[in-house]
Amino acid sequence: MQIGLIGAGKIGACLARKFKDAGHTVRIANSRGPETLADLAKEVGATAVPVVDIARQSDILVISVPMKAIQQSPANLFDGARNDLIVVDTGNYASFRDGRIEALENGMLETKWVAEQLGRPVVKAFNSISIGSLRKQGHPKGSPERIALPVAADDQRAKDVVIGLIEEIGFDGIDAGGLDTSWRQQLGGALYCTDLGASRLKEVMQGLTEDDYAKLGERRDIALKAVMDWSNGLITGDLARLMRSLAGLPD
Repeated sequence: MQIGLIGAGKIGACLARKFKDAGHTVRIANSRGPETLADLAKEVGATAVPVVDIARQSDILVISVPMKAIQQSPANLFDGARNDLIVVDTGNYASFRDGRIEALENGMLETKWVAEQLGRPVVKAFNSISIGSLRKQGHPKGSPERIALPVAADDQRAKDVVIGLIEEIGFDGIDAGGLDTSWRQQLGGALYCTDLGASRLKEVMQGLTEDDYAKLGERRDIALKAVMDWSNGLITGDLARLMRSLAGLPD
């Protein structure tokens, strides 16, 4: 497949490597121009392109930028893009970084907000795993250590394609329903960075209630504070244990 990535931070760069290693054609872009991505492109084996060209060259477009940058997307970003282009949102809202976004503070689902900003339906994926786990925890199918990643979307075809892509890079992709339930994998949700296997993730997902939804904002703020206050930094296992604790899950 032709995969485009907007954003070359830790998650975006890691995904670019993994997709290329899985045999896909990868293009990367950012707001500062392709010349700023030359070193990463060479290292990964990807092609750096202007951001306004990337959508029309892609079957899947993965957007891996802070929420505040979504609002600054070029108006012509999707000019010439195929009608069935799959757009994947990997982001999580953090007010200290993104500034206060009132719609999200008032409970609007992050992916619905992103879809509204872009004017395109989106798939929510890759937002529920830490960079440490994404880099190191990919395992062959059937391995007991294999982590499951939830995928939420209203378009079943798009969701199935992204689930297949997740399977290719060493994780179990799990159908997490439509965007109305994507809150479960947002920062503060029980599926966020808890590094669960497929059967356990499905069990937890099915057990979540409206009460968990009501507590999402509070848990998000607690999680952000805990991560920011962690004096010696978080390693992958620490983060998973912290997030499981906040979600009330046994370690």
